[in-house]
Amino acid sequence: MAKMSEVFVHERGLCESEDVGDGTRIWAFAHVLPGARLGADCNVCDGVFIEGGVTVGDRVTIKSGVQLWEGVELEDDVFVGPNATFTNDRFPRSRAWLDEYPRTIVRQGASIGANATILPGIEIGRGAMVGAGAVVTRPVPPNAVVSGNPARIHSYVGSSSAGSTPLTQPAKQPGRQSLEARGAHLERFAEFSDLRGRLTAGDVPSEGIPFTPQRWFLVYDVPSREVRGEHAHRVCHQFLICVSGQVSVAVDDGEHRSEVLLDEPNLGLYVPPRVWASQFRYDSAAVLLVLASHPYDPADYIREYETFLQEATAGWDAS
Repeated sequence: MAKMSEVFVHERGLCESEDVGDGTRIWAFAHVLPGARLGADCNVCDGVFIEGGVTVGDRVTIKSGVQLWEGVELEDDVFVGPNATFTNDRFPRSRAWLDEYPRTIVRQGASIGANATILPGIEIGRGAMVGAGAVVTRPVPPNAVVSGNPARIHSYVGSSSAGSTPLTQPAKQPGRQSLEARGAHLERFAEFSDLRGRLTAGDVPSEGIPFTPQRWFLVYDVPSREVRGEHAHRVCHQFLICVSGQVSVAVDDGEHRSEVLLDEPNLGLYVPPRVWASQFRYDSAAVLLVLASHPYDPADYIREYETFLQEATAGWDAS
């Protein structure tokens, strides 16, 4: 905690909290209540209201017209755009208070666009971007770009820029195409066509599928708004083929991210261990075939992105 002499408070701003980090600036007509905790080097713009019980990390920007209510937590390096609205009670009544307010958390490096509305008890994942005017009714995965009402995933953020990851365009010739996400690749299989129809085939194991499957499963009838996957494996290798319709897949090694569209039955995606994968934008005809190198083991799943980042940096084995 910094001394208040190390915190800038505009002469027309009001800061009643003593838990404010060094270098934080609080501008005109902003009001910070007792019990709020603000980190270092934050910028609290004109007309912001921060209630007691709110936690704000370091280097956070809160633009004008934002109110942060009890139960809201902003981690380091979060950006909140003008007039973004946070809520903390799904069924509010005048002069009726909850014993405990739902925890709404915006993870490190995420951005909330102007006039977005965030419903109570929702987590916005690390590095995610919420578009202007979006109404967020469900958790937002790490690095996802969401927009609309209700907010749905549009794409995934690239690791090296503020824009979305360019969609990888698969090569049309049979063979392997490496992706930026470490160890992941696309595999185009040969296709044979005549008057009787089309056929594609491959061997396992092979260059394209470098393991012998021990398990398979199909994913289908997924509503377009839903996201599947959202995990990594410690040991298991996977190979994904969309045998009907189309689905987008984002793969992430903790440093680099690639986004691909699986829309042809002779196109597959290899996902090695310790690579995070998310499937989204299923169309109504999508049937996704997944080949797995190991039988189902709950302990092999890494379902929390923060845990994934810790394990991804600890070591990686493509064998």
